[in-house]
Amino acid sequence: MRLRLKSKGRVVTATILSLAIALGIAACSKDYTVSYLYMATSATLPHGLINAYQVDYQSGTLLPMADSPIDAGGRNTVGLVVAPNNLFLYTVNNFDASVVEFAIGTDGKLYPQHTYTISGSFPTAAAIDAAGKFLYVTFTYQNTPGGGQLYSPANPGPGGISIFPINADNTLGAPTTVNVGRNPMGIATSTVGSYVYVIDEDSATSSNLLGFAENTSTGALTPLAGVTINAGNVVSTGFPSGPNPSGILEDSSGTHLYVTDQTLGQLATYSISNGIPSLAGTVPTDAGPKGMAFDLTGKYLYVTAYTANALDGYTIGTGGLATRSTVAASVQTGTGPTCVTISGSPSNANPIHGVYLYTSNALNNNITAEQLNPKDGSLDQVVGEPYGGSALPACVVSAPAFPLRNY
Repeated sequence: MRLRLKSKGRVVTATILSLAIALGIAACSKDYTVSYLYMATSATLPHGLINAYQVDYQSGTLLPMADSPIDAGGRNTVGLVVAPNNLFLYTVNNFDASVVEFAIGTDGKLYPQHTYTISGSFPTAAAIDAAGKFLYVTFTYQNTPGGGQLYSPANPGPGGISIFPINADNTLGAPTTVNVGRNPMGIATSTVGSYVYVIDEDSATSSNLLGFAENTSTGALTPLAGVTINAGNVVSTGFPSGPNPSGILEDSSGTHLYVTDQTLGQLATYSISNGIPSLAGTVPTDAGPKGMAFDLTGKYLYVTAYTANALDGYTIGTGGLATRSTVAASVQTGTGPTCVTISGSPSNANPIHGVYLYTSNALNNNITAEQLNPKDGSLDQVVGEPYGGSALPACVVSAPAFPLRNY
């Protein structure tokens, strides 16, 4: 049996209203796929891989797709981004400085479409704005206008963001570039309003949270008041943060931003006013916090703790402040959890069945699966987990299955 860490009040959940009824599916229908899960893995050469799974509605069990794993289209795949319409997926490939576009079929299979080169080197993360018009990709080193590499580990310097227009058919246009600080590690776009936030691992001065206003017509980014972007091997500064921020996420209302820090072992809550984030409070995490995800209602937040091999649960209270969960404070995962994703859609946010949580575990090469109770945020182990994957998982994302997808 798997050990649970600091968990209280875990109970066996009972089936209530069936999502099948909500979807107009006959009561005699057998189990079906509620969503698809995609996990990027980085160790396999010559390219990274994507492990693809069907998520069973009744149990949360993962069924590998027949063609899984899939070639990610580039080396050292470090991230995956699903388009807002859930019809396309993009891989971020660190060694190739590329983004690869995949169409998501009605059966959940991935079909490669196009490969795009970013306007810098060694990309680290990506996000799409709320309108689905621009893909933003952070990269480690800027290039010279002629395309040669100006900065490198031997000659450290600032990174940037490649800004790709997203066309109506989800192809990408030619990228433009905006500069950021040294070593950008994460990016989040505003769910309400037009803002983009970047976390740097740049300076012990702990001003590593950068904010930009987005031009919704061109995608161009302008630093917010209080943000200074410097050229060359000089620290760029923004809003107060920890020295080693590792994860960033905004809530669905666009009024609060959450940032994890590995050195401090904390989760910070920021209130946002006119795009400006103000630190509202911090709460401890287990060691090595990284990726985050909200449940479907926005009431619960889950943080992977890479060093502690745990998933930390939080309740979002008054003023958007995160407080440690009393029923899912620290749940054991595999070794080295990196990302967490919630499988489901708003139409099944209330029923207990059909809402599942998954973490990618980098050092176990597998996925932890939990059933999420929307009533209190508690988690219960899915039978049959963990589920195997390819070597060194970097991140995991999910997309709802037809007919829940936004066509």
